[in-house]
Amino acid sequence: MAHLVSRSVIIALTACALASVAATTPAAAREVVSFRDGYSAGTVVVKTGERRLYYVLGNGQALRYPVGVGRYGKQWSGTTMISGKHWHPDWSPPSDVKRDKPFLPNLIRGGTAKNPMGVAALTLAGGQYAIHGTNMPGSVGGFVSYGCIRMYNADVTDLYGRVGVGTTVVVTR
Repeated sequence: MAHLVSRSVIIALTACALASVAATTPAAAREVVSFRDGYSAGTVVVKTGERRLYYVLGNGQALRYPVGVGRYGKQWSGTTMISGKHWHPDWSPPSDVKRDKPFLPNLIRGGTAKNPMGVAALTLAGGQYAIHGTNMPGSVGGFVSYGCIRMYNADVTDLYGRVGVGTTVVVTR
């Protein structure tokens, strides 16, 4: 009998642990959708107004991810490319962030809870912007950043595995 109780307790604890992991990961954050905007397969398209990032699969389909984008006055648009891929990147606040938040340290090490880059960053050529994870998942879906594109950590990990340095990135309003 004690053996059965122990097994039941283990099953219940396992179920609770799995439920807590599921609660911290957005359900179906990314999804395959119809996408016929004329971009080549492999292109990353960020639609700021929708607060969505699309990874074009081709054949009229794309993976769609929710993202946080630039606040009003901090948004930008244009075509660039991924210039670097970084796992657990360190973060130094850009000058405009430091000016607005002088209390921030000059460097926050990657992999720490206070690092706003999350688990990975895809840096973009020609500026100080990146597509990156976040330590504040509640900010995904909003107009929240200084121009970077924020993703859930699970989603930036997925995208990280799909793209390479040189991938075209198009940001539209």
